[in-house]
Amino acid sequence: MLKQGLLLLASSSFALTMPTQVVLNAPPLDQVSSASIIPGVIDRPLHGRFLHITDMHPDPYYLPGAAPSTYCHRMKPKKKKHAGYYGTPFSKCDSPLALTNFTLDYLHDHWSDDIDFVIWTGDNARHEDDDKLPRPIDEIYDTNRDIAEKMHHLFSSKGIPVVPTLGKLAGGPDIHSFLGPNDITRTYSSIWSNFIPQSSLPSFLQGGYYTVEVIPDSVAIISLNTMYYYDSNEGHVPPSNEHYFPECYYRYVELSLQFQDTILGHLFGHQNVDHFFFLEADDLFHGLEAESKQEASPTTLFDTLIRDFSALPDSQADINHDFYAVVNVNPSVVPNPYLPSFRVFAYNITGLTNTLVRKVGQDPYQEEVRTLRRNRTPHRHGSEAEDCEDTESWRCKLERAWHSDSEAPSRKNTLWTPLGYAQVSGDTQYYMPKLGKYDENKEAEYELEYVTFPLSKLRVEWLAGGDESPLIPLKNLPEEFHGLGAIKSKYAPYDLDDLTISSWLDLAWRLGQPEEKKLRKRFRKNMYMGGEES
Repeated sequence: MLKQGLLLLASSSFALTMPTQVVLNAPPLDQVSSASIIPGVIDRPLHGRFLHITDMHPDPYYLPGAAPSTYCHRMKPKKKKHAGYYGTPFSKCDSPLALTNFTLDYLHDHWSDDIDFVIWTGDNARHEDDDKLPRPIDEIYDTNRDIAEKMHHLFSSKGIPVVPTLGKLAGGPDIHSFLGPNDITRTYSSIWSNFIPQSSLPSFLQGGYYTVEVIPDSVAIISLNTMYYYDSNEGHVPPSNEHYFPECYYRYVELSLQFQDTILGHLFGHQNVDHFFFLEADDLFHGLEAESKQEASPTTLFDTLIRDFSALPDSQADINHDFYAVVNVNPSVVPNPYLPSFRVFAYNITGLTNTLVRKVGQDPYQEEVRTLRRNRTPHRHGSEAEDCEDTESWRCKLERAWHSDSEAPSRKNTLWTPLGYAQVSGDTQYYMPKLGKYDENKEAEYELEYVTFPLSKLRVEWLAGGDESPLIPLKNLPEEFHGLGAIKSKYAPYDLDDLTISSWLDLAWRLGQPEEKKLRKRFRKNMYMGGEES
C-alpha cells in the first residue's frame, strides 16, 4: 500500500501500403520478452531524476524533401521550403521516424543510467490532417505498438518504470459512447502489457486510467484518461474551464486542493507549448460566471498567462498558498509547430542517496519522515458559510474538507519534493534548435535550452566536494558548466530554488509585474522556442 506522495498526470497512437522510410527501430520480436517487467524487480540505485516525454506523433508517410504544405507527404518542386531529414521546424508536419528513433536512442544513451522512471504522455500517431492520406485505426495501434516495444527495450526491460498515458489520437472512434472493457482498452492493455501493473489492469480496461508505484511504497503516478472530461477524443488534455466539462473541471480542481498535501505535481502534454498555470480555489468559491462576463480573452496563450499572473495579490505576503495547485505542460518531440524537446526533472532524495529503489519503502529515514508527517495536523478547509460568497458555487455544494500543509513536499523542499535535491531543485529542458540543418550525413543533436534552478545551485555539489549526486550529470551540461567560474548564464533565467507551489507562485508574481520586461521576454521565448504562437 502506498504510504507517501503521488505524482498526478494526464497525457500523456499502420495497415496501408508502406511508404519509403526507415521503420521505427523496435527490437526484433524474439528479443522482447512477453512477460511484464515488474518495476523495482531489478536492483538499481535511486537517482532522484525522471524523464517526461510527450507528443511524438511519428508519421510513417513523412517524406524528406517534400513540401511542408502537403504535411511533408508529397513533392512540389517549385516550393522553396522542403522537409528536413529529421523533421521540419515550425511547421504543420509530424515527426519522421528518423526523429523518433534518434530521440529514443539519444535518451537511452545519455539518460537511462541516470533516471528512476519515465512519464510518457501520449500522442503516438500522426495527426489526421491530410485528406489524401486517411489514418485507419490499425495504423494508430501499429504505431503505438512499435513505440511501446522500443520503450520497453530501452527502459522498462532494464527496470526503469515507463508510465504511458492515452493521447488524443489514441483510439480513432468516439470513446464517449461506451465504457470499457472495449476494443480500445483491450488493445492498449495488450500494447502496454509491459507497463501496466496487473493490479491496475481492471481500472485500465474499464476507463483507460491506472496507477503505478514508480518508487515502491513511496511515489506513485496516476495516469489519467481525460477523454471522459472533454467533448473530443483527447486523452491527455490539461485541466481548464475551456477544455473540460464544467463538473469535470470543478471536480479536478477540488481533488487537487483536497489532496494538496499528497499530490506532488500535475504533468501534461497535448498543447506542445512549454508553460505552467494554476488551479485555484477561487473557481470553486465563486464559480466561473465572472470569467464568462469578462472582456474578450487575450489573443495568445502568453498574454492569457500574463493576465492571470498579473491578477495575483499586489503583495506576495497576501497569497494564500493553500488555495493553489500547479500544472506543468511539457513541450513536444514533434516539431509541429515548434522544435523537438524533452524534459528531465530532478527531485529531492535527501537521506536516500545510493539506496536501492526496491528498498526505499523500508529505509529507516523514510519511515522517520512518514512518522513526522503523520503527527502533523494539516489545515482543513471546509465549505463553511463564510467561505461561500455564492451558495450556488461548486465549493458550497461539497461536503469534504481539503487538506493543506505548509510542510508537505509540494510546499516545502523536503523528501520527494518535485525537482529537488537537498535545498535545490529544478527541471532541465532540452531541445533541437538546428533541426533543419541535420540530414543523413549529419546526425542530429539535442542541446540544453534552460534550467529552472540558479546556476550556483547547479554546481553546489561539486563546489562542496560532497558525495551527493549532482542535479544534472556533468556529461549532459554545456561546457560552461564544467568550470567553477561562471556565476550567470543564459541557461538559468528563473532562479527557482525548487519547484514547490511557493516557488511557482513567486515566478508567476514576478512575471505579473509590468517592469519585468526582460523576464517576460525570456519566458515567452521559452514557451515558443523562439517561434510564434501557432
